[in-house]
Amino acid sequence: MTFSSQANADGTATVQQGLTTASATVFGPREPRAQSRGTLLHDRASLSVEVGEAAWAQQGGSKRSRGDKRLTEVAAAIRDTFEPVVMLQLYPRTEISVYVQVLGSDGGILSTAINATTLALIDAGVAMTDYITSLSIGLHLTQPLLDLSGPEESDIPHLVVACLPSTGKITLATLETRIHVDRFEEMLDVGVEGCRVLHAEMQAEVRQRTTTIVERMQMGQGSTTAVATA
Repeated sequence: MTFSSQANADGTATVQQGLTTASATVFGPREPRAQSRGTLLHDRASLSVEVGEAAWAQQGGSKRSRGDKRLTEVAAAIRDTFEPVVMLQLYPRTEISVYVQVLGSDGGILSTAINATTLALIDAGVAMTDYITSLSIGLHLTQPLLDLSGPEESDIPHLVVACLPSTGKITLATLETRIHVDRFEEMLDVGVEGCRVLHAEMQAEVRQRTTTIVERMQMGQGSTTAVATA
């Protein structure tokens, strides 16, 4: 997990989980662009999410465009996951735009994109009620497995879970195969615990980022004071 920089962006972050890498960029809160003023909300900000994939991300060099159905579903899932958690009411008549680029794909695209979006929103200073952390969980026979690769996702039942680590509240749970309800609950419990581990890693990265920013600000103030004294 790293914070990066991009010209004119308010927040950026890159997350790698296994061989899957996603970079998220946040613009806003800002005045709506001309083409999106029709979606202007007077009591809160509007949140938009777009997901694209680099040509080299998929094995074999195939590329999904932003209009690809799968990427559209990922973008919708990210938006639905963050809308209840981002404090949109603090930014009326504005828009917050999130752009996610998948740079490497080997399973867990949605969970990796969610984690990158969380860090990018924090980097942009957007208020949220809590972090959102996400993991994919599979079931091999009776053993839950975390953070699946692409082949594992194809071979075993799996779900993607996103939760608020401080409370354990689940904001997203997607399951595309049938499993027994008892196994489902077990997978959720393992996923929530894994999300809490991710939360600790995110917090450490945010603290490091904050420390770096504060040090740079202090250095800048010191230079200004030295010039004024001279």
